[in-house]
Order: sequence, then structure tokens, then C-alpha cells
Amino acid sequence: MTRTDNNNNRRNLFRRLSGRDDVRRPPWSRASFLDLCTGCNACIDACPEGILSRGGGGYPELSFAQAGCSLCGDCATVCAPQAIERGGSVSEAFAWQAEVQPHCLALASIHCQSCQDACEWNVIRFPLRPGGRPPQPEIHLESCTGCGACYSACPNQAISLLTKEKDTAYV
Repeated sequence: MTRTDNNNNRRNLFRRLSGRDDVRRPPWSRASFLDLCTGCNACIDACPEGILSRGGGGYPELSFAQAGCSLCGDCATVCAPQAIERGGSVSEAFAWQAEVQPHCLALASIHCQSCQDACEWNVIRFPLRPGGRPPQPEIHLESCTGCGACYSACPNQAISLLTKEKDTAYV
């Protein structure tokens, strides 16, 4: 583990202890992102959704507060130092997947399907249930890209984006 990795792990530990989420980086960010990124802002300027901003240390950070990522790849295309390198499928763009939390409105039998409506990949579905019971959300995790569209669309903030693999550090 490099010194940068140790510093990032420590920083994320303090963020979690303070109640803040881990820093999320652009899609297809390489494991050596912080070593390669020059902080040039090219990816931030290229992002059509405006979900990238300059964060701590001058590095780009991703926020799904207002919108999700369309996975257009513009950020990777303009990244001269190749800290963001699009290679592989859209399902490999992020190290996290969506998960519905217990305070979901649909789980409380309140009609809401905002996450399904926002999911361009049709990963979130509300199948009919027998006996006229209200539909419940189901996420097809194998197809979830982690794009965050459902996260930003949820009126009750009941979507979490959880890391797929514990040893993958996207910081």
C-alpha cells in the first residue's frame, strides 16, 4: 500500500466518523487516480451533467445530489494524464451499486417509483404483487451501473450507493 493509499484510507475514516460520505471520484477512475490527476479541471468542464466539482486537494469529486451520471465518457476522453480511463463496460464505471434503504416510501406502502423512473438502465423495477399488495422495489444488482440517477431522484433519500468490493478504494 502506497503512502497516498494510507492517507486516503485515513481521510475516509475521518469522513465516516464525522458522518460524511466517502469522496466519490469520476467514473472509470483508476486506482492510482490521485497519483495521476493533475487537477486541471478538464473532466469537470467536460461533464454535461455538472456532477463533478473541484474538491479537497483540488481533485475532482462526484456528487449525485442533483443528477446522475449518464456515463457518456466525456470526462475520460479529456483526461490527458489518464487518471480516468474508460475501458470496459458501463457496469465497471463505478465501484458501487444502489441499495434501497428501509425508509423507502414504497416499502411503507406509499406509492412512489421515482427511482425506477430515473433509472435509464431499467435496473430498478416494481413488479406487481399478489393480492393487490403495493409493489416493492427490486434492484437487479448485476446490471446496476452505480450511476446515481436513482439516488438523486429519491424524494426520501432512501437510496444508498454501497461499494461492490471492499478492497476497491475510489477516493
